[in-house]
Amino acid sequence: MNKNPRCLYESSLHDFLSEGSNAVFGGLCAGYHGDALTTTREAWLNEIKILQKELLPWKCSNGKIIFEYDIPRLGKRIDAVLLLKGIIFCLEFKVGESRIIENDIDQVLDYALDLRNFHKFSESKVIAPILIATKYQKQSSIIQKSVYNDKVLNPLVTGEGGIQELIGKVINLYPDEEDIDSNWTISPYAPTPTIIEAARTLYESHSVEDITRHEADKVMTDTTIAYILEVIKRSKENGEKSICFVTGVPGAGKTLVGLDVAVKQTYQGTDAPILDEGAIYLSGNGPLVAVLNEALALDNYTKCRSRGEKKNKSDSKREVSKFIQIIHRYRDTMLAKIKNPVENGVLEIDKGNAVKVQDAGYGEVEHVAIFDEAQRSWTHERLANYLKRGGTYGNKLKVPNFPMSEASFLIWSLDQREDWATIVCLVGGGQEINTGEAGISEWIKSLNETFTHWKVYISPKLTEAEYAEGQVNELLKHNPNVTYSDSLHLGVSLRSYRAEKLSAFVHALLDINDNAASIFAEIKDKYPIVLTRDMEKAKKWLQSKVRGTERTGVLISKESARYKPLGIHVLPSGDEDAVHWFLEDKQDTRSSNYLEDAATEIQVQGLELDYTCLLWDADMRYENGEWHFYRFNGKTAWKEILPNTISSSERIKYMLNAYRVLLTRARVGMIICVPEGNGTKNPNGYWEDSTRLPTYYDGTYEYLRSLGIEEI
Repeated sequence: MNKNPRCLYESSLHDFLSEGSNAVFGGLCAGYHGDALTTTREAWLNEIKILQKELLPWKCSNGKIIFEYDIPRLGKRIDAVLLLKGIIFCLEFKVGESRIIENDIDQVLDYALDLRNFHKFSESKVIAPILIATKYQKQSSIIQKSVYNDKVLNPLVTGEGGIQELIGKVINLYPDEEDIDSNWTISPYAPTPTIIEAARTLYESHSVEDITRHEADKVMTDTTIAYILEVIKRSKENGEKSICFVTGVPGAGKTLVGLDVAVKQTYQGTDAPILDEGAIYLSGNGPLVAVLNEALALDNYTKCRSRGEKKNKSDSKREVSKFIQIIHRYRDTMLAKIKNPVENGVLEIDKGNAVKVQDAGYGEVEHVAIFDEAQRSWTHERLANYLKRGGTYGNKLKVPNFPMSEASFLIWSLDQREDWATIVCLVGGGQEINTGEAGISEWIKSLNETFTHWKVYISPKLTEAEYAEGQVNELLKHNPNVTYSDSLHLGVSLRSYRAEKLSAFVHALLDINDNAASIFAEIKDKYPIVLTRDMEKAKKWLQSKVRGTERTGVLISKESARYKPLGIHVLPSGDEDAVHWFLEDKQDTRSSNYLEDAATEIQVQGLELDYTCLLWDADMRYENGEWHFYRFNGKTAWKEILPNTISSSERIKYMLNAYRVLLTRARVGMIICVPEGNGTKNPNGYWEDSTRLPTYYDGTYEYLRSLGIEEI
């Protein structure tokens, strides 16, 4: 058995079958982070005993068995992988089950397709997904090749007693397969053409209206895209490493630019992807990734069906989920390649756990990585603490004393390529909304101190106060590799296309700038913003405004606490809840249009609705000409947050940024509800609800009215 960060157990088939089941079980437990659940341990023991019996005929073959194999970029883990006779068997166990469930069949097929689409050393191999419900009394009688001609068999099902026969049938059907690479378990991951195809459909047709309505006739992003592609071209020609920082007002189309660059870089005007030229789009925004993937999948499914193609929705989901990925899983893929523990604060590649691939070196296969919302990358402290605990995404590795911030590590990851690389950072100003988000200064610090050979291309807007507290010029003044370009700034909002100055108004409102009222006067006729103190009035206003398939929804900050008396519930934090909230139609109670669940800044950042209601709670109050910030203790009272420590100052910044995000989600118009509070006293003279006193809200309401926002 070899220890491998990609799996809990790996062994030749001969050694696995020669070992006692308890020894194998001990190896699994030793590789697991933390204490495995009793059900998990029992399942492992059963799986080991079953496979040691069923695989005995192949004891002397050149086979390999792997338990709990990670696919880090997808956050999945396969129960067991059998590499035998040139065939990859994906084995998913349902211990104790006597029936076959469709969802379980989909699960094992997903594993097989994930290997096909991402796993370089599986690209040309026969992959056989097998679902094993241990008490099931039947087995698949026919081995069906995939209609997609991709060497992935249709899922096979069996009970524990039929595994041997089923594997034998597959081997007999494919008797002449070439051996599998001995480094299969540490294979690089590589995107396939279908990764780009869904995005290509999106950006050629602009048909996924659930995500954004690209007002191409009003605002052109071509200049920015062309500039980035030229930087990429120059980097390739000169063998350079380069990084571009793209800024933009909220809703300006940064995500569109990022995905469009990925498509154009990969295809370069051809019908097929250009070999070794690909790009990958990464985001740390879980709800954004989930909603984008779902919307693209629905679009792809609808179009295929309209063309008479046989495709189900799960096929479309698998295709599009490969293109847009969570940044942390990309990060974890690279983490699996480093020497652990880290010595002397320096990261090194563990050549025993990584494959060097031509010019890619030990980096990933992509030359170009696009990081959306780069300002939300993690601080060194947050990342180090996360890895000290072992993480929650793909790798489960404990990495004590990790020496880098997330920004620095991501640059390091691309720097492992030995030829050239380009990073595109899409930056939203003043949109760090979680503790531990480093902002853009950490990227610049890394470039100044560690990656001094990288060329830096930045938007001149990056020097403004909302980015790195206005310290960018100071941070970069001694860096000789900096080029400023106006082409890297997206100054017009595509989201609020009716009011190009909405972002400027929101900034002025939050900064308590004297210009706020005059800016609002310029936009109010095109972009209605109204005020109320009654949530029922707010809902009726929204319902009166939306037409056809326009979307509306209630927004609230995550620090809000006293919304239940107003008949509002906060949307659960799961990504799937965000998917339903954004994409289901108005007949579905899970939809934003139902106005029952309010989404927070965490769920809506990067996305938009047509009309919104912002429910402004007592967490951020206008008092005596300035903002004051409060946190509810969960029971009886609000406590003011004072900027007397670094952590409290950061929390204040995040709370202010939360409202910046919430105030810029509506494309067409919004209503702001500042509750009246509860000014009633009980017969004993005490407040009926001391957590919602009118004074908590009145200052904010009067401030908004002073800007010219009218009450309905």
